Amino acid sequence: MYVKECRCKSKSHLSGDVSIRCSVTMSAFLCRLTVALLLVATYVTAHNQQPNIIIILADDLGFNDVGYHGSTQIPSPNIDALAYSGVILKNYYVQPICTPSRSALLTGKHPIHTGLSHDVIYGPQPYGIPLGVQLLPQYLQKLGFATHMVGKWHLGMAIKELTPTHRGFTSHFGYWTGHEDYYDHMSQEGPGFWGYDMRRNMDVASDVYGKYATDLFTEEAVNVIKQHNKSQPLFLYLAHLAVHSGNPYAPLQAPADVVANFTYIKDENRRKFAGMIWKLDESVGQVVEALRANQMLHNSVILFSTDNGGPAAGFNQNAASNWPLRGVKASVWEGGVRGAGLLWSPHIVNPGRVSHQMIHITDWLPTLISAAGGDPSSLESIDGLDLWETLTQDHPSPRTEFLVNIDPKLNSAAIRIGDWKLLYNPQAFGHHWDFWFGPSGRNETAPETQLDVILEQVENSLAAKAIKTIYPEAFTDMKSLRLQSEVHCEPVPKNATLSCNSQEHPCLFHIPSDPCEYHNLATAYPLHVNVLRAKLKLYNATVVPPRNKPWDPKANPKYWGYSWTNWLDYSPPPTLRAQINELSDSFDFYDLYGDFRN
Repeated sequence: MYVKECRCKSKSHLSGDVSIRCSVTMSAFLCRLTVALLLVATYVTAHNQQPNIIIILADDLGFNDVGYHGSTQIPSPNIDALAYSGVILKNYYVQPICTPSRSALLTGKHPIHTGLSHDVIYGPQPYGIPLGVQLLPQYLQKLGFATHMVGKWHLGMAIKELTPTHRGFTSHFGYWTGHEDYYDHMSQEGPGFWGYDMRRNMDVASDVYGKYATDLFTEEAVNVIKQHNKSQPLFLYLAHLAVHSGNPYAPLQAPADVVANFTYIKDENRRKFAGMIWKLDESVGQVVEALRANQMLHNSVILFSTDNGGPAAGFNQNAASNWPLRGVKASVWEGGVRGAGLLWSPHIVNPGRVSHQMIHITDWLPTLISAAGGDPSSLESIDGLDLWETLTQDHPSPRTEFLVNIDPKLNSAAIRIGDWKLLYNPQAFGHHWDFWFGPSGRNETAPETQLDVILEQVENSLAAKAIKTIYPEAFTDMKSLRLQSEVHCEPVPKNATLSCNSQEHPCLFHIPSDPCEYHNLATAYPLHVNVLRAKLKLYNATVVPPRNKPWDPKANPKYWGYSWTNWLDYSPPPTLRAQINELSDSFDFYDLYGDFRN
């Protein structure tokens, strides 16, 4: 009997092409059945394995700085590809500024419970997340994960125990302070405090001077993925500098050839900012492709998030957009705390949807512990909730409220319960930033900004091509998802509430019907005010006093070869010894060290 070989092919949403050989004597039914059984086996194997967990944290990215929220001004095709084939988080909240958000992400605790609710940790300040607090990488190491960090730390550096490789990360390539120049990697923290800040683990990485930071961090992240031993799951925390501003002498930086693609943006700062977003987006695409190339994408969980709202209209010398939301970074207005975020994974049931469930950045620690096969109920004294089933299976969320923030030094506070939000003194930097900032990104007329062109870029992006090996039919509903994830508001009315700076008369907003916080309803709903105020008082009773310390002159990089360092681990240089005795604000080393333990 003549037998001819044929090939039965199918696409696995977990592992790409699956092929078997069969003969013409085998019925088409049996051939397809065999393929189906192979796919089921692949699915079960992947879903019984711990997934790789990738967190990509953007810095100072505004709500309106990603395409999937409706703007066509600055394309973000790779980020959008993850969004349209994952879960878009429309009701997602972060902290107002960098350090509090990063601590909330990695501890699962609200910053009021770690003493980090006020301001950020500046390079010369000798404090950080208390050493007794466990971080996400430490939990994941116990679950068998390889843990690596790339990029910005900003959670303390005075002693080595506060730095990444002593807090659960096997490796770290990046910087310890809050920002730096994109090319020379110098960080200016204030007058006279200026130094190089790039580390490979505990060593100064002087060999990368002059190389663009976003590219450096992308290359490192890709190398971590390529070199990963797949016998254990990977946790990669990629915390980009982008799109935070650099130093005052050159705040917005992107390669000139990239910026040249955005000549249709008339505002020079926004045009440079667009180049920074484009490089960030390229990074996302390269990370996704690296996961695919190393056969890891089919069993990965990717979280993309901003750390806080965008610094718009020159705030922090930046040009982000939170439109149409109110306020900027460092405020408890929606524009300061409503984050751009998404979750992507083949473990998501019915991907390609918009989640309206309430999510807070503290939720990621227990959620990812759950994804990793751990038991979130065993975690003590955390504020986050396990939302793994909420997000992957679209179950109702256990979260119905969250504390936005309490800053006891600024007398600023906000809380959300259900649909209602109560605010006291929402802006840390004055009434000027209480308004609505940033371009809408919906009025550009250049050919590059037409929606069909934008969506074609998404489908042809590096991330989309990788994702299609798992979801061949992805990206068929982009316009609908885009519309669902937008926030819609009428133009600012003449009777909009302009201030909430009175302790006696806070503002109350109904967020679903008034996401742009136009109409203060406190007078109309006094009972609601009383309920939210009472809950806020309960939170206030649990506040750990802010740990902020005065700047230590001994931290000045000029004493350490013009590099930022863990200065309290070293004896003062000879040039400083004589001066220290004369410094009225110098610190006792042992007292400081004891404070870190609490």
